[in-house]
Amino acid sequence: MAANVSSPSVVNISDLRILAKKRLPRMVFDYIDSGADREQTLGQNCTAYNEILFRPRCAVATPSCDLTISVLNEEFKLPFMLAPVGSSRLFYPKGEVVAAREAGVAGTGYTLSTLSGCRLEDVKSATNCPAWYQLYLLGGRDVALKTIDRAKKAGFSAIVVTIDTPVSGLRERDLRNGTKELLSRNPIKMLPYLSQMLLKPCWLTQWLGDGGLMSFPNVELENGPMGYTEIGPALEASVVTWEDLQWIREAWGGKIVVKGVHIDQDAKKAVDLGVDAIVVSNHGARQLDSVAPTIRVLPEIVQAVNGQIDVLLDGGIRRGSDVVKALCLGAKGVLIGRAYAYGLGAAGGQGVARAIEILKTDVLRTMKLLGCDSVNNLDESYITIPDSWK
Repeated sequence: MAANVSSPSVVNISDLRILAKKRLPRMVFDYIDSGADREQTLGQNCTAYNEILFRPRCAVATPSCDLTISVLNEEFKLPFMLAPVGSSRLFYPKGEVVAAREAGVAGTGYTLSTLSGCRLEDVKSATNCPAWYQLYLLGGRDVALKTIDRAKKAGFSAIVVTIDTPVSGLRERDLRNGTKELLSRNPIKMLPYLSQMLLKPCWLTQWLGDGGLMSFPNVELENGPMGYTEIGPALEASVVTWEDLQWIREAWGGKIVVKGVHIDQDAKKAVDLGVDAIVVSNHGARQLDSVAPTIRVLPEIVQAVNGQIDVLLDGGIRRGSDVVKALCLGAKGVLIGRAYAYGLGAAGGQGVARAIEILKTDVLRTMKLLGCDSVNNLDESYITIPDSWK
């Protein structure tokens, strides 16, 4: 059964995380929760926000606060959007459709991963707000061109090109949980790891009712949709380079966002190549460990871009105050991934809606306590950052 996310005890994203852990098998929960290698960056993505301190304007009346932002000339009612999270259908039936619908209800955007268990057309039709399509070149250029054409016809308003996945990061929890063995469909290999699924009968019933182990319907190969076991080799065979942006732009003909920028040189390269926005991202700390937390490198990227294109950020957002701090440091908006994925895993659409509500309420309260009536007025004067960041 889905958790009761409207309970008074559910007050923050960490509470949703606990509920997701109770409902999901270990391998599925750890897919959401884990990072690469020693998970150093995973922790620092969150804790780095603690180093930023607020400088509030007191005795200021702020009866209302405008949370509306404009990114790529599209308006969003919230300063955060939903990031691409692969395999969301593992967390809850029709997971991507469910999450996109709740984003639309809240008046904000949704980004669909290539590694989605739902058809992109179904996901786009679930929301009346802008939706972006995150593109991997799985299956090669010809397969990607077909997907780009589908995304264009379905009404997605931007392509998000992820540049930090030349290979999959080493997620040690996946290895310990037997993810590879469970996906092999070999009964002998699967047997030692099956208990974690059997211990979650409600999840298992819903998962099987939703078709069980899905393929990826937006990666159409000659013999049908790409299967789960093909992801790793396909990623290594489809590395995205800066040169690929040219043919992607020609095929797409619309807005392009580059996701996975860590350093100023890459930010400048993206500007020079005419992309429309970048996402400062370390892939939720799931790729290269020991890279800097995204909030720490945000000022460097903002300075390099110098206002020429929109800068977004993801990574470590668990509180509305984290969103506000990112905006103070120059982000036009942020993308949330795990924060809503925990909600989806805990209670489907109700969980996603609760995650959005928690963050929205946090942002509003923080803004009023800061004495700022619009997210568009936030700047570095509202915060203090460590000298070591400068």
